[in-house]
This record gives sequence, C-alpha cells and structure tokens, in this order.
Amino acid sequence: MGGRAAISTMFLGTFTPTVDDRGRLAIPTKYRPALADGLVITRGFDPCLTLWDLDEWRGFSERVGELSLLQTDGRRLQRHIFAGATDAVPDRLGRILIPAYLREYASLELGAEVFVAGARNRVEVWSRENWENESSTNGREGQRIAQQLADLGLQL
Repeated sequence: MGGRAAISTMFLGTFTPTVDDRGRLAIPTKYRPALADGLVITRGFDPCLTLWDLDEWRGFSERVGELSLLQTDGRRLQRHIFAGATDAVPDRLGRILIPAYLREYASLELGAEVFVAGARNRVEVWSRENWENESSTNGREGQRIAQQLADLGLQL
C-alpha cells in the first residue's frame, strides 16, 4: 500500500465558543471553509467530540472498517466510532447542532464555554473540565488507546 495523500486541511489553534441553549456550536471562522459542505461528528477517544471534514472521515472510516470483526477490540472500536457518529452541515451562521447524546458523552453543557482545538486533520470539542484534565494528565489515557490501536495494526 502506498502512503496517504496529503491532508486537505490543517486544523490548528484553540478557540473558546459557547454551546448555545439549543445545543448549537458555532464553528470557528478559521475552520468554516473546510467544513462548509458537511462534516461528521463522533465520539473521540478521549472524553471529547471529534469533527471530521468529509474527505478525512472517508479515509479514517475506511481504515477503521478494515479492522477484523473476529477481534473483540476491533468490533468495540467500530461501535465506538460509527454508532456515535452523525453528519451535520453548518447553517448560514456556521453553527452545527450537537445531539444530546454526544453533548452528554463529552460533558458539554448548554450555555457553557467549550474548547475547540485543531488537531491536524480533525477538530476536537472539549468541555472546560475535560480539557483541563487532559492538559494536566498529558494525555495518558489517549496514549493507552493509541497503543491499543497500534496493536490492532491501525496506523493513524
């Protein structure tokens, strides 16, 4: 297999918008062009949400879909990613509706400020508390999950 194609969009930076009282999140202006035609929102590996532009989602979901259904960890990872995913198209103001089950997973409260962090080929959405915990623990849990993925032969 050859190498992956270059990343279509590089998501960089951290922003602090608010989830409004209807569960909508305004995507930072810097990210809107890459996500204007649609995106996929899913549960992250950490207690956050991950937003994928459609091209990156296709590539990522294909790689996850290649995991063996005969392996328990492969099936669990596929459930985590796909059962928790939903698609969205930003409205004319750049807002997306985050479903209640995803807000609950990431501890995003209505009316609360969140951290929207560029993460190279994806965007992560964190509650303040989860972002601060992640920052203070240096991502130990994320490192454990990354190792499990590597053990499954999935290179991200």
